[in-house]
Amino acid sequence: MKEKIEELRAKEAEAKLGGGEKRIESQHSKGKLTARERIHLLMDEGSFSEIGIFVTHRSQEFGLDREKYLGDGVITGFGTIHGRTVYVFAQDFTVFGGSLAEMHAQKICRIMDLAMENGAPVIGLNDSGGARIQEGVVSLGGYADIFYRNTRASGVIPQISAIMGPCAGGAVYSPALTDFVMMVQDSSYMFVTGPNVVKTVTHEEVTSEELGGASTHSTKSGVTHFSIANDLECIEHLKKLLSYVPQNCEEESPQIEYHPSDEKRPSLNDIIPENPNQPYDIKEVIETVTDADSFFEVHKDFAENIVVGFARLAGKSIGIVANQPAMLAGVLDIKASQKAGRFVRFCDCFNIPLLVFEDVPGFLPGTDQEWNGIISNGAKLLYAFSEATVPRITVITRKAYGGAYDVMNSKHIGADMNYAWPSAEIAVMGAKGAAEIIFRHEIKAADNPEAKLKEKEQEYLEHFANPYRAAERGYVDEVILPSNTREKLIKAFGMLKNKAKTLPRKKHGNIPL
Repeated sequence: MKEKIEELRAKEAEAKLGGGEKRIESQHSKGKLTARERIHLLMDEGSFSEIGIFVTHRSQEFGLDREKYLGDGVITGFGTIHGRTVYVFAQDFTVFGGSLAEMHAQKICRIMDLAMENGAPVIGLNDSGGARIQEGVVSLGGYADIFYRNTRASGVIPQISAIMGPCAGGAVYSPALTDFVMMVQDSSYMFVTGPNVVKTVTHEEVTSEELGGASTHSTKSGVTHFSIANDLECIEHLKKLLSYVPQNCEEESPQIEYHPSDEKRPSLNDIIPENPNQPYDIKEVIETVTDADSFFEVHKDFAENIVVGFARLAGKSIGIVANQPAMLAGVLDIKASQKAGRFVRFCDCFNIPLLVFEDVPGFLPGTDQEWNGIISNGAKLLYAFSEATVPRITVITRKAYGGAYDVMNSKHIGADMNYAWPSAEIAVMGAKGAAEIIFRHEIKAADNPEAKLKEKEQEYLEHFANPYRAAERGYVDEVILPSNTREKLIKAFGMLKNKAKTLPRKKHGNIPL
């Protein structure tokens, strides 16, 4: 028996070396942690249980029969993060460059199946050179097996991808199907076709970083939700993100202990500028209303005219969607609609109540927006809110103009409670544009058209640059002092905690993709 135990220990030690000391050193020289180091930092101390440590490939082609590594380039298993069960796979770049092949894919699929069956999040730490070309179509089949499981798990369990190295070709579609994507700056990239292919086909000269680096995908494409400085910070972001979300679609998010105190926030009474066209930072409102230091922004660098993220209110997790007057006056455009629509759907999938702060002058005009589909893209956000059955509350801080008023979680599309500050302006459009249309004949006939326009503009302002017309019709439930916002929201979400609403029976809706 002693010999058998020694053999087991030797094999375990061999597996834990991955591709060997030299390749581990190479990984470290690039500022990257190894797959095992990443898992060690991610999971609670001593909680990780590995599955498939002795799995090897079974290919005989192109010399692979003479080169086998225990684990086949991916570490899979389960453990806990902050005491909650999580399933994880981490691709090992020291073994065949982390390339995916038959057994490598089977290990990942096994973890995803277990996560689904047991209702727990799955985290993928991606660091792979792509498909193992020596195995040909078998590798492609392995990718498809994973994609299928990503799709089946969507909305059932949280899925998070951390890109901590290369991720190219077919490999990119698995992260794209997950709920959140994180990328490490300067050491990770994602693209369907690499710089060499791009140069051959389109004659464009571009680096891997320019084509698909963390900066590119966090600002231009929106593919990644978080661009993070290094592996260590990425691991900490993963842990923090998980603290806001539930284990699965049947559960609620973790709640932290909260002791009620004075919930009034007097500083909010002075946050809206006297000039209705002057910007202010909506993040100040969010951070003042929510629990201290609890706001965790998502997609920070993409479509900055809208802000989304998680926070806590009286210790409970909520999702926040807010127009940002400090960027493009807070207008809705294609990217903002995509960003917010996706976030709303995630929150609805996982029972996370939604809080909307509204200050929107409308949709961004222009040929670029119209020709690229602002109609169908704006409809995505409208669809997402209309479909959401979680508790939904809106606070109109200033402008709520035109169709954007409807889209931003209005009472008409199912919001549960709608509040407005005294500074709210709820109208079809701004006063100047409205006056030019309604009173055009009077203005044209006036001795001083410019003075008449200002007079009529003021008349329109008196009628609609306030929340009371909407309140009279019940579109706004209450006009509140900004300082009372936090207190009102805590009470309202408490009232809505047992909300039960279902959608009409159907296979699924047809969101305007």
